[in-house]
Amino acid sequence: MMTIRRLIYREVVASVAFVAIGFLALFFFFDFVDELPRVGRGSASYGLAQALLRVTLLQPSHLYELLPIAVLIGTIFVMARLAQSSEYTILRTSGLGPWRALRSLLALGLVFTLLTFATGDYVAPAADRAAQLLRARLQGSISVGQTGAWLKERQQQSTYNVNVSALRPDGDMMGVRIFEADARGFLVAVMQAQEAEFGNGEWILRNAERTDFAAVGEGVPRVTKTRSPLLRWPNSINQEMVSVALLKPDRMATLDLFHYIQHLEENGQSSQRYEIEFWRKVFYPLSCFVMVVLALPFAYLHFRSGGITGFVFVGVLIGISFFLLNNVFGYIGNLRNWLPWLTAAAPGLIYSVVSLGAFGWLVLRR
Repeated sequence: MMTIRRLIYREVVASVAFVAIGFLALFFFFDFVDELPRVGRGSASYGLAQALLRVTLLQPSHLYELLPIAVLIGTIFVMARLAQSSEYTILRTSGLGPWRALRSLLALGLVFTLLTFATGDYVAPAADRAAQLLRARLQGSISVGQTGAWLKERQQQSTYNVNVSALRPDGDMMGVRIFEADARGFLVAVMQAQEAEFGNGEWILRNAERTDFAAVGEGVPRVTKTRSPLLRWPNSINQEMVSVALLKPDRMATLDLFHYIQHLEENGQSSQRYEIEFWRKVFYPLSCFVMVVLALPFAYLHFRSGGITGFVFVGVLIGISFFLLNNVFGYIGNLRNWLPWLTAAAPGLIYSVVSLGAFGWLVLRR
């Protein structure tokens, strides 16, 4: 039985690697074409070599997204090919029953699950951060959207809404705006600075301008503006939180997402989007189990000559549909305010039911 498992594992791993490399080559080409308009713009040192390096650093994120699909397509190809050549029939007569085959594939699925988790939680965030720092070093800064990152801080009777336009490669902030509101929600002060740096439990704003809004007597307004070369603002927002806010949630590590969710909840901000991404990080690697179970029934089908291509194409469609359903549930769950863990787990649960149903009908009953 060890020889049989070794045969199946070798074939599946080789096929999954081939499919993953094919997909990554395609995404590499698309990313490189998308990066070409930025070559030579903003800095003459950002050339083709730097663009190729940045595109290469983006590939671990694609690998994380594609691994379950590659596992499905690669395993379907192996199972269907073994069935077409009658090798799987020989393996069945040698003692490879349905449950033993399922256990063997689940063991292989565990390896792919751990690989997916490690890629998405350690390799992809580090590579994506390095890609952003590379562009920032050569083109000026790290930013997101048109307005940058927004954060919130509560301190005793005051609430601060903080906007950071960009983060420089050396860790300093650019375009900082801090809006202070009192317990009633009225705006009482605005602090602005073109540059700021992180201190020990504080931000140091350089060439800052502070505007205070106050009422004298019966609602008579008073606006006071002051300028200072250095303005210190005590707060609990550290550099990691700003970096997290400037990155896409699906590119963050699970622990970073968890800490950021805690910060949002402590400051009364909506964390629905980040909670969904957190639970997707938890459940997404487990989809490799679903994929190997979904591929097993293909070993029990009877193929005519050349019929294997159609079934591999079906596997491609199933993989794409899972990827699309996973994204659609994330957007709908965020809009409809669904339970984050259920939103993230629903695609995997649906495909688990389908795969187990196909296994029971094709394998056990037939």
